[in-house]
Amino acid sequence: MSGEQRLVIKGNDSKYVKLNVGGSLFYTTIGTLTKQDTMLRAMFSGRMEVLTDQEGWVLIDRCGKPFGTILSFLRDGTVALPESKRDLQELLTESKYYLVQSLVDQCETALKKKTEELEPICRVPLITSQKEEQALIANTAKPVVKLLCNRHNNKYSYTSNSDDNLLRNIELFDKLSLRFNGRVLFIKDVIGSNEICCWSFYGHGTKVAETCCTSIVYGTDKKHTKVEFPEAKIYEETLNVLLYEDRNKGPDAELMQATRGYNLEVGGGYASDDDMDDHSGASRMRRK
Repeated sequence: MSGEQRLVIKGNDSKYVKLNVGGSLFYTTIGTLTKQDTMLRAMFSGRMEVLTDQEGWVLIDRCGKPFGTILSFLRDGTVALPESKRDLQELLTESKYYLVQSLVDQCETALKKKTEELEPICRVPLITSQKEEQALIANTAKPVVKLLCNRHNNKYSYTSNSDDNLLRNIELFDKLSLRFNGRVLFIKDVIGSNEICCWSFYGHGTKVAETCCTSIVYGTDKKHTKVEFPEAKIYEETLNVLLYEDRNKGPDAELMQATRGYNLEVGGGYASDDDMDDHSGASRMRRK
């Protein structure tokens, strides 16, 4: 563009300068631009040349939208960060370019928090000893669901779908762990006893239910172990253990009586995720 030239701009803090940042126009003082130790201080304290057009606008080939936020931060030392993750990322990029380190730190912290909110964090402890298991159950205020799962014990499975059923139990455990990780402590025992697959449910530190996923089948020469997948029963006991969330009192006796001994079948199928939200919905349950 004709009329462009490179100049060294300096002056007292009250001197105003005109900025054209990617087509967005700003009018501010040298004092604001040099308030913090950033690239802008180097540009407007006479240490380096800047590009201006024929009308005296300082040309900066960067995105103008986040620059307004950066300018407000330089003026006041604080600014409201964008709600949008995309806008926050753009502000972080521009803050890094202008070397506004304190704003970079705030943006990175906000982005990390948003990422954690969007991505569920579910930590499932693996039991390595019975003592560790007892300590976990005794020291948590949450109900507990434990899956004992020893795949190496599955070599005696009798039916062809035993391996599939074992995997379905593990998949259901992972699904429930993600769904209720804020309300229930999920524990996986991969050492345990000689059992292949067994679910245990604890409330207030005491075992309240157990669902064994193996059965004995007698063949012509010897007995064999078969792995099963009692999905409805597992759903039922998981919902029942939620009644122990209140640490100060036990579950309602009438509600326990209403739910115990029922299968969670909805419309002929197993309970869906939406149905599981209403763990007191006895009307959704059908007696065995």
